[in-house]
Amino acid sequence: MARIARLSDVLINKIAAGEVVERPASVVKELVENSIDAGSRTVRVALERGGLGRITISDDGQGMSAEDARLSLERHATSKLRELDDLFTLSTKGFRGEALPAIASVSRFTLHTAERESYVGTRITVEGGGEPLVEEAPPRVGTVISVEDLFYNTPARRKFMRRESTELQHAEEAVIRLALAHPDVSFFVEHGGQALFTSPASPTDPRERIAAALGPGVHPHLVAVEERRLGVNVTGYIASPEYTLPNARGIYTFVNRRYIRDRGLNSAIQRAFQEFLAAGRQPVVVLFIDMDPRAVDVNVHPQKLEVRFADAKGVGDAVNAAISRALRAAPWLGPPGGEGGAMEPPRQAAHYAMAVERFLTRAQEATWGAPLPIPGTQDSDAPAPPQANGSLFAPSAPSPLLPGRAPAFGQAQPMLNEAPPPGYFGALRPMGVLGERFHVCEGSGGTLVVLDAHAALERARLMAFHKALQRAEPPVPTLFGATVELAVPVARTLVEGHEALARLGLEVEPFGGTTLALKAVPPALVGADARALLEALARALPPPGSALDVVVLAEPLRVLACHAARHAEGQLSEGKLRALLGELDAADFHPPCIHGTVVVLEVPLLELERRALRPPGTKS
Repeated sequence: MARIARLSDVLINKIAAGEVVERPASVVKELVENSIDAGSRTVRVALERGGLGRITISDDGQGMSAEDARLSLERHATSKLRELDDLFTLSTKGFRGEALPAIASVSRFTLHTAERESYVGTRITVEGGGEPLVEEAPPRVGTVISVEDLFYNTPARRKFMRRESTELQHAEEAVIRLALAHPDVSFFVEHGGQALFTSPASPTDPRERIAAALGPGVHPHLVAVEERRLGVNVTGYIASPEYTLPNARGIYTFVNRRYIRDRGLNSAIQRAFQEFLAAGRQPVVVLFIDMDPRAVDVNVHPQKLEVRFADAKGVGDAVNAAISRALRAAPWLGPPGGEGGAMEPPRQAAHYAMAVERFLTRAQEATWGAPLPIPGTQDSDAPAPPQANGSLFAPSAPSPLLPGRAPAFGQAQPMLNEAPPPGYFGALRPMGVLGERFHVCEGSGGTLVVLDAHAALERARLMAFHKALQRAEPPVPTLFGATVELAVPVARTLVEGHEALARLGLEVEPFGGTTLALKAVPPALVGADARALLEALARALPPPGSALDVVVLAEPLRVLACHAARHAEGQLSEGKLRALLGELDAADFHPPCIHGTVVVLEVPLLELERRALRPPGTKS
């Protein structure tokens, strides 16, 4: 009997769903992109229970015939590609033909569509990837798709969803990205019948759409940027240095109207702003990069969030030049100073920012009435909501202020434990160790930064374990095995979970009674406390028979990372610390760790100067 067999279509679609459908926001993104590709002028998104209960996307696009509607639910069936060369001249959002069948395989899916001027429409229902039920329906304008009970038939994936409020914020952010890219399309988002985001089309003034997406306070600060080079056009808007954020969430970059995350582009933006922003503050940027589709590969990421440029340096230089020119020509700089028209030095600019801060603080004291957030009540995985008074996003933790008082400039801590700016950790200069655990560093601009060595090691080790799991590396026998006597339930759980342990790089065998022999562990765990490690893994292992992928093994991976960090803490020399900081710059901060707070404290230079200059006895 052959050991190799073709996978069923249902299983293939569920595998694809693991890559394409990460959370409700992924469904919203894929379906709204289809609406835009269909020529819609209005897109409506209705959500229930953060998108976990129901997602309904309706549009006024060109719709589909019955035959096209049936084909749209077949894997790799698409209207956007015909030949291989089409892959290199894409002008649409989607192109792989995976989204609809993947979504339908993990939900209760309904599609109702009709072509324009058609006398009959088509309704298709799919239950968890089963056989589609196709029937005639009343004609309608465009298409409406309803996705109910997402992940109901994949409980392991459902278990890893965040709180409903968090998933809702991610879904809203997915719409905002598309709304920024397409100001000529009207967008309306509601949750539980309540409007969340309403933005009519504003094709003549994109600033209206930016203000609708990021808050009205940004509108008067927006300045146009433009740079045209051979093969690359950069347009968009930046906010003046008077309007900044404590994190990098106000940076939106689009390539051929597709939202992307690119370290090179973010680095070019940061370089352009570095002379104008105080330490710990981030700019607001909405940039559109238009270029020949043949000069950029969009088929390098499952969710199409990353691209590969043929000339990455040239694109980065164009972005840097566009922003730099706008900044140097902007009115907030005032007349050139010094001989030869030299610009104001960064330290003087910082004192100017302090003056702006004092003004904002006085204004906020008169108008701010809401209490500050309580630590631990905010989900760190959630995109922060827009906020007025010069800051788009809420602070990651309250500052030591009077009750009801707004956080002043420089006091709101950046959310560095969720989205650190590119190169943040590599730029730190270690200065010493506090309490044999916390590393005190100097950041850019004299910022004081305190790192938790355990959390930093844990983040780096988690990334390494993720990569090892994806490479399916077999366990490597260790020279110094260990035998551990455990409680009966713990030993039984570990023996039953030997396949999961092998996927994690551990080999455990019965050694008589309730004693187990630990014969192989990942290199980072050689010498770790075997009993504590095995007992923690027994509590984290998935039930026998579970699919052993990254999602199901997420909790055991976190346990491995924590124990590897605990073992390595006392061996962290200055050289190893610098190497660790480089690893953190390359790490993905989205997967949660057991101890996720790497940056324990960051105090910008402005705050230190404020405290040094404050007369004795005065309050904040």
